[in-house]
Amino acid sequence: MTKKIVVTGIGTSSPLGGTAPETWTALLAGESGAHTLTHDWVTELDLPVTFAAEAKVRPDEVLERQEIKRLDPMSQFGLIAAREAWEDAGAPEVDPERLGVDFATGIGGVWTLLDAWDTLKEKGARRVLPMTVPMLMPNAASAAISMRLGARAFARTDVSACASSTESIANAYDHLQQGLADVVLAGGTESAVHGITIGSFSAMQALSRRNDSPATASRPYDVSRDGFVMGEGAAVLVLETEEHAKARGARIYAELAGGGVTSDSYHITAPDPEGWGAARAVRAALAQADASVDDVTHINAHATSTPVGDIAEYKALHAVFGDRVHGIPVSATKASTGHLLGGTGALEAIFAILAIQNRLAPPTINLEQQDPEIPLDVVTTPRALGDGPQLVISNSFGFGGHNSVVAFRSV
Repeated sequence: MTKKIVVTGIGTSSPLGGTAPETWTALLAGESGAHTLTHDWVTELDLPVTFAAEAKVRPDEVLERQEIKRLDPMSQFGLIAAREAWEDAGAPEVDPERLGVDFATGIGGVWTLLDAWDTLKEKGARRVLPMTVPMLMPNAASAAISMRLGARAFARTDVSACASSTESIANAYDHLQQGLADVVLAGGTESAVHGITIGSFSAMQALSRRNDSPATASRPYDVSRDGFVMGEGAAVLVLETEEHAKARGARIYAELAGGGVTSDSYHITAPDPEGWGAARAVRAALAQADASVDDVTHINAHATSTPVGDIAEYKALHAVFGDRVHGIPVSATKASTGHLLGGTGALEAIFAILAIQNRLAPPTINLEQQDPEIPLDVVTTPRALGDGPQLVISNSFGFGGHNSVVAFRSV
């Protein structure tokens, strides 16, 4: 028998705010998290892109000194978001062997890895920190959350580029359906605003180069879009069976109705230009949700602001919804937050959940002249979704042809 899976807690540390409520408020206000980077290494490395969307609240403002020393920044953000989500869910009393973690990152501990490499070259092997490997490994954030909350059912890690944390949510749905846990923390994290990632993404012409105007650089669907804006942070959802949530009197935000995961098998960085793999992921999510295309009331799009990616996603959506897609309110929230890579899907899942709870689609900023090849109904100011049943999908697509989509339903 299919179980109903519900969301009972949310948490984030994002470029717009240090908590989920702060982030949502800033998103509705049309704020941008992008700004010019002031680090010395930006000038020293002569980077072609000098801005990004860093997390608004730094980990050292939240975590203890010992936690900072033992965790890479990506794990620090993950732990911060998980703590908030756990408290938001009421810190449920659950058998540790029935509590699981499905977490994600796209890159892992890049800061730890490259700092250790610099230390090795400049000071020798004896000065490399003994915690280097435990800090840089991609599963470090999942492990940190598991140890902090005593989750012993499992602590798994998805690494599928920018689709990672959406895939972790889809996997958590499956693990709860399979009875492997009663409660799962799912989400993702990334802290890769670093010279090597900025240099690499710039070399492949994936980043916007609007150094003179960071706040307006990410402009999904605009004819002048020229790439995405690097972001960082983390987001976490507390998921549990409805039966478990009701038994403990938990507040329920929304139902996680289903998820879909597919692969393009097309190109290591470019999406399938026709969006067939992405379309299959949308259909799979709707099928698992036992929903039709007519049930969807809002879409949080992947929409990175790249010339090729935005069009491919539109083609995927049109393949699924037909001309009805032109009447579905679409939000492209990376315009405000930047692109959190492996953490972005979980953050946008929270936006989908809050859109349902508040009956309000968040705005897409910086859209000045919409690309006529993408005739979507883009939300540019907060828009009411109405009082009826809501079904919202959130899309994530990543390098390697990874496609992940999750669907949330009002309760």
